Amino acid sequence: MGKLYQFHHQHPNGFMDQILSFIPKEAKKQIYELLEASKISIKIKKKRKTKHGDFRRMANGNSLITLNITTNPYRFLITLLHELAHFKVSQSFFYRIRPHGKEWKRAYRKILLPFLNPKIFPEPLCSLLAVHMLNPKASTDRDFDLVMALKKYDPPSVSVPIFKLMDGTKFSLENGRNFLKIKKLRTRYECKELKNGRIYLFSPHAEVFPTSSFI
Repeated sequence: MGKLYQFHHQHPNGFMDQILSFIPKEAKKQIYELLEASKISIKIKKKRKTKHGDFRRMANGNSLITLNITTNPYRFLITLLHELAHFKVSQSFFYRIRPHGKEWKRAYRKILLPFLNPKIFPEPLCSLLAVHMLNPKASTDRDFDLVMALKKYDPPSVSVPIFKLMDGTKFSLENGRNFLKIKKLRTRYECKELKNGRIYLFSPHAEVFPTSSFI
């Protein structure tokens, strides 16, 4: 479901070209070399709301990376490197470790460092990514400044990040659910779903659709 492209290390040419078409041109050579050295399959899938990509070991022992399709080459590259770091860890550690523990952080820093170049990631992305890598989180979505910098390379949208709405603004989600923004807590925003009165917490960069004019 949702499979668009697949790369197999056994048949690199056509599949490799498809994967590289999502990568900033200045990074294509390095990614080609990384993938050539990795026995891994990659699938490009339709956009998923809860993640940009994932890595898993299959029952047959093979490794699989799935990545969301996107027109944002910088987001795609960061996600690919994130998941390749999981692959590298899986090749070195055969006992159970934390998915985003010190082993993964070390592998992620090592694999991303050669790409920290303003010719690949334009400023301020490069500098923000360098700061992010000091202690990388499980997802870039937890780094507000980096998320907002990446959004500048996404296609135009009528949605807005929730932090731009004033308290008391009503908004909806893509699935049609309606909310009222109440107030900011320490790192998230408290909002009430209008249908059932339940309280939910939203990340500041969550994309929503205002339905009242208090922005």
